[in-house]
Amino acid sequence: MKLFLKKRRMSCKSRESIPTLLTPPLTSVLPRHIAIVMDGNRRWARAHFLPSLEGHRRGVKAVRRTIQACLEYKIQTLTLYTFSSENWNRPKEEVSALMNLLALHLRREMDELVSEGVCFKALGRIHALPENIQKLISELERRTKNNSKLRFNIALNYGGRQELVDASRRVAQEVLDKKITIEDINETLFANYLTTAGMEDPDLWIRTGGEQRVSNFLLWQLAYSEMVFLPIYWPEFEGAHLRDAIEVFGKRERRFGASK
Repeated sequence: MKLFLKKRRMSCKSRESIPTLLTPPLTSVLPRHIAIVMDGNRRWARAHFLPSLEGHRRGVKAVRRTIQACLEYKIQTLTLYTFSSENWNRPKEEVSALMNLLALHLRREMDELVSEGVCFKALGRIHALPENIQKLISELERRTKNNSKLRFNIALNYGGRQELVDASRRVAQEVLDKKITIEDINETLFANYLTTAGMEDPDLWIRTGGEQRVSNFLLWQLAYSEMVFLPIYWPEFEGAHLRDAIEVFGKRERRFGASK
């Protein structure tokens, strides 16, 4: 996994417009699966002397721009780190506001995702989320399950270590139930017990906000992902930033452990 930090000042400006036609990346090598850690909503809000929740609201607009860019660039899968299992440690008022914001936008986005041909899936311990969120997720997954233009995943109440523990428990139970044997267990089988079962691992992993760490996101799946770290806050992320990251990806030499 290689690191890349775009040399650009952290900006406090964010354009509101969503482009209707994006310039395609200058590469023929497109990632099949892009995963993004959407970092910097609260810091963007502080930089603009606004409440934290406003940063999250602006972050939702960046999600919409990113979905549109992935559709235009014909990316197969987009996975966004939306709410980690550690985020429950934030102040109760902020967590409650985030859940309300999530419910609002799941409702608002439903018809558009259906019409755009997006297949939606939530990753993580969904059963521990508020009941209204669970119902909205279930409805959105049901309504979009036959769509194929873009697979759109959001990681909710998700943690990479947590995912590995849960998968290990399911594998162990299968052994106890004599559905599989210990000898059956290999990387391919184990991957089928992860929340991303049936999906390609991320080719390109992006983090905004200037931080350079994985933060417990897709620990198994990132084994050979190319990493791009951007020094901009998530509310500022636009199609042009995605295009730039894809161009960086296209210049990387991916050997997957083989010699040159």
